Amino acid sequence: MTPEQLCGQDATHLTEVLFGQKLFLIHPQVEQDLLALRDAAAQAGFNLNIASGFRDFERQKTIWNNKMSGISIILDSDSLPLDPAQLSDEQKVLAILRWSALPGASRHHWGTEFDVFDRNSLPKDTTLQLEPWEYLTGHQAKFYQWLSVHLEQFGFFFPYQKDLGGVAAEPWHISHKATATECLTQLTQDQLAKQLLASDLLGKNAVLQQLDTIYTQFITNICRGD
Repeated sequence: MTPEQLCGQDATHLTEVLFGQKLFLIHPQVEQDLLALRDAAAQAGFNLNIASGFRDFERQKTIWNNKMSGISIILDSDSLPLDPAQLSDEQKVLAILRWSALPGASRHHWGTEFDVFDRNSLPKDTTLQLEPWEYLTGHQAKFYQWLSVHLEQFGFFFPYQKDLGGVAAEPWHISHKATATECLTQLTQDQLAKQLLASDLLGKNAVLQQLDTIYTQFITNICRGD
């Protein structure tokens, strides 16, 4: 893949797949395994849906810039709001990275990552929040338990199953292991820096000054699914 594809600025390597009632951009190496996982979930009584799949650089940048500028709330590790006025740009960057990926470094750029849920278990008139309690003790718990047992046989794993001190735990986030591992190997720190330098990312200087830490703590620091 090219640096632009790895960083979410070019989606020409992806293919459109109808999943449920929506079209999603998916890496062609992932499509068959994802559909097989959906079919197996259906046989087990679950209606596997995708809450979020591919996100391009611009979409991720909007999420990021909204938090850096104060339009959106920045949360601490306990999901409590932080006062941005009390934080330096360097502190804001590290706080945002707990819950939102750095544009250019999001695994969702690759077409290999999916935030999934069981629509059948979602209570009526309830909006999915993508919060850990929903999957660990709430309405998605049985679905998550099933995924934990069966995910690997379809080539997927949970990159953020546990909090390793980087990205907070995301029990809804599944990744196609072989393809995503290849993408992560190709995404070098130098490539990422070049993409960021050319962008209008808020807090860019604070990001670049800490890029060594960001790369090791928030990008390559994942649960390997071994």
